Amino acid sequence: MTQTRWKPSVTVAAIIERDGRYLLVEEHTPEGLRLNNAAGHLEPGESPIEACAREALEETGYAFEPTGVLGVYLSRFQRPSTGEDITYLRLAFCGRLGAHDTARALDHGIVRTLWMTPEEVRASAPRHRSPLVLRCIEDHLAGQRFDLSLIYTDPSVVRAVAP
Repeated sequence: MTQTRWKPSVTVAAIIERDGRYLLVEEHTPEGLRLNNAAGHLEPGESPIEACAREALEETGYAFEPTGVLGVYLSRFQRPSTGEDITYLRLAFCGRLGAHDTARALDHGIVRTLWMTPEEVRASAPRHRSPLVLRCIEDHLAGQRFDLSLIYTDPSVVRAVAP
């Protein structure tokens, strides 16, 4: 009996805090406008740390340097309109916020960025793209941190990727 191997979708997220507020993006989704952490998919040939810095820049216009692992999260999403069933494996990072490139166009689908207090994030939970948006922020507020060495990327990953 041949069985298809189950493969979760690997994503990264930047949990960015400044002066007691968290940076979120408002984005178009098939379910309407939703709020999310700066997050996206791990691409071939990059480490999770590189992917997180790239996604933060692309979605917010801010340079971001991951300095710690916030956690590893698993969630499942079933799209109401199509029945699509996706399991996400999220690697979330905290770090240093760098310069903001105000001239940089944000990724397709991103409407704007918002700086929100924890209370505002909690109150907006029905608009979150995933339950992990709030969970990651709550873990950050609780002081959860792991060393970046928790995530190891073998050099074979960054070798030339065949088309």
